Amino acid sequence: MKPSLPKGTRDFLPIEIKKREFIFDKIRYYFRLFGYDPIETPAMESLETLMGKYGDEGDRLLFKILNNGDFLAGLDKEDVSSGNLSKVTRQLSKRGLRYDLTVPFARYIVMNRQHIKFPFKRSAIQPVWRADKPQKGRYQEFFQCDADVAGSTSLYYEAELIRLYDSVFDALQLPVIIRCNNRKILFGIMESAGLAEYFQTITVVIDKLDKIGIEGVTSELKARGYEEEKINILINLISKNEIQELVSYMISETGKQGIDEMNEILAYLGRETLTNKLIFDPTLARGLSYYTGCILEVNAVGVQMGSIGGGGRYDNLTAIFGLKDVSGVGISFGVERIYDVMEELKLFPDEINKSKNILIACLDRESFSFAIEVVNKLRSLNIPCDLYPDIAKLQKQMSYANDVGFAKVGLIGEEERTQRKVSVKDMDSGKQELMSLEDMMQKFKCV
Repeated sequence: MKPSLPKGTRDFLPIEIKKREFIFDKIRYYFRLFGYDPIETPAMESLETLMGKYGDEGDRLLFKILNNGDFLAGLDKEDVSSGNLSKVTRQLSKRGLRYDLTVPFARYIVMNRQHIKFPFKRSAIQPVWRADKPQKGRYQEFFQCDADVAGSTSLYYEAELIRLYDSVFDALQLPVIIRCNNRKILFGIMESAGLAEYFQTITVVIDKLDKIGIEGVTSELKARGYEEEKINILINLISKNEIQELVSYMISETGKQGIDEMNEILAYLGRETLTNKLIFDPTLARGLSYYTGCILEVNAVGVQMGSIGGGGRYDNLTAIFGLKDVSGVGISFGVERIYDVMEELKLFPDEINKSKNILIACLDRESFSFAIEVVNKLRSLNIPCDLYPDIAKLQKQMSYANDVGFAKVGLIGEEERTQRKVSVKDMDSGKQELMSLEDMMQKFKCV
């Protein structure tokens, strides 16, 4: 058979892993620095946990897992013949792959609340799955890196998460624009336009703005049958890109509350300027239905790509699982897109391509035992190294070292074996030095 991968999934080469780990390491560092403790949840959740949390569109993108054994047992044929797909699906499948890390986090809080002290700050770096159409920057299996706070309504955490975004992208030397809005402002805009009862539906349409533009949004709203006058008011209000501009137009008390919350968050950010640009964007919608307050989205500068991060406040998520009055706020880093952006902009440091490992190359059979001894001693001191397993021509071994990315090559032949030394060659400069084992250990022990 011809080998293949499921669509939307990928293999990763060693150099790709190194670059991905570079991103993960930066994110992990700042998660720790900001006090977000790591947790893990299973790859699959009960469908009851997942369904209804992401809106109709999100529900369609859930990967569902067939029940074990005879999954057709108990299937109602009448439901099949009548086309009741939703009911049939629930009969065939009781589990699904997680869609994001936020809903499992809410479930985790409820089930582990006896072990949790609020406010609870958590981080998670795990894969998620979405049955979305694969395209540039969009995959069906991908990693998310989340930071969330549960059990506090303080808007200080929104400001902290904005600073966390800013710190990570500054460390990656990836310039971004952090866009912010508030779902209360968005609701207030729709209420001011007389469209509040269609909030969820219209939010999904507005969330497509960066893909289809104002004209596309207007056309889709007209096609859905909304009054043109109300659509015009809506479009006019979401075009106001300054918070103070909205104040005089906002007739909704909910919208005014959202404006007050945005001003409070900006006050918490204080006078210490961010490295990256923070802008208020009333068109920002974040289609996921569980957001209730501040919402955030991050876009890279200088490259055509969708958002590379997003998040917001969710006040009622744990209530679905029986635990009321636990407000949460969190953000997510889209590592796959961050990787693609950094690759396109050539932002990965050159040293990633050159590992700090040492390859020991043996020039004759008699020296192989000594070469093994050298490798074992280096590893005992936590110095990464490897041994070329064959007695091959020097050119072949050096070519291998160069292709794999070794920074140093330790050559061992008759002269080195006799003196119990190693000729260490720097692969960048070409400089070669005969060193004793003691000198090697001393020089490379911090590698």
